[in-house]
Amino acid sequence: MTNSILLLPGDGIGPEVLGEATRVLDALRDGFGLDVSTQEDALGGAAIDRYGVPLADETLAKARASKLVIMGSVGGPQWKMPYDKRPEQGLLNLRKGLGLFANLRPAICFPALANASSLKREFIEGLDIMFVRELIGGVYFGEPRGIETLHNGERRGFNTQSYTTSEIHRVAHVAFSMARQRAHRVCSVEKSNVMESGLLWREEVTAIGQAHYPDVELSHMYSDNCAMQLVKAPKQFDIILTDNLFGDLLSDAAAMLTGSLGMLPSAALGEDGKPGLYEPIHGSAPDIAGAGVANPCATILSLAMALRLQLDRADLADLVEAAVSATLDDGYRTCDLMPGDDVRIVGTRGMGDAVIERLRG
Repeated sequence: MTNSILLLPGDGIGPEVLGEATRVLDALRDGFGLDVSTQEDALGGAAIDRYGVPLADETLAKARASKLVIMGSVGGPQWKMPYDKRPEQGLLNLRKGLGLFANLRPAICFPALANASSLKREFIEGLDIMFVRELIGGVYFGEPRGIETLHNGERRGFNTQSYTTSEIHRVAHVAFSMARQRAHRVCSVEKSNVMESGLLWREEVTAIGQAHYPDVELSHMYSDNCAMQLVKAPKQFDIILTDNLFGDLLSDAAAMLTGSLGMLPSAALGEDGKPGLYEPIHGSAPDIAGAGVANPCATILSLAMALRLQLDRADLADLVEAAVSATLDDGYRTCDLMPGDDVRIVGTRGMGDAVIERLRG
């Protein structure tokens, strides 16, 4: 497999933010000897418009043949159709088709944004949480699912939450292995008090920890308590391991601790040697699409994760992250970040320009 990157801009603000990450990628190729090639295709609503489906078979084939995939976002109100044909289904199919079972979502508070959080500075300054979210199981993929009409005329919507031991084990190994590179602490989150799938999750994560990672401290927490604790004392956490649904909700909540959804990258990984997917955790934001005001930092930082995790260029990842941090230190802000004294409000392109300028030194 060559160092080929598949770019999937998607919908809404996706093309805008991925465009800035691509400019950073070009700067790394031109000035720092990064040896990668790129190609582009459609995903989500853009794929429906081009191919008639949210993820075309040929696009999935390109993804499987690539070293990694970087995407923007999917979805929008103009694509109103059944769930299995909506733009978001393209992303779910891509994750499933690539076998991406582990979603890494870091929630890091950059020093310059400590006052941008809705919490007091002392609660979030220095925050560094890693969410390890199971990505292709649970209620988003469980069967049966659907909407039916009952014999009495009422309608019933239903989804199935289920996990197998192997699904739990493989993502737990990712979390425990990462913990050995960080603070040797994992907090596993579920609802084992009311859900059998949560009880199995707790039992199997405990078994994996005891059998393979006795040097890692394991704690357990119910998801509702975890939501409260993220607001009450977020710095108590290092790695949070959780399922697909709770990981989606809790990591988005943690995003606002850092100042904005526009600052949080993510990586979705499968088996070693297989292509990963890198994307910002924010949505397509159709209300501001085309206005040139979206924050591209999460997508740029997703590129940094790709450099570190799959391209074996941690040196360049450090440079990109430092360039983003320096840009914020110098007062550059997009409109999603709370303004303060001595800041300069810029658009998507302006933030990309500032990051590239600092990257080049």
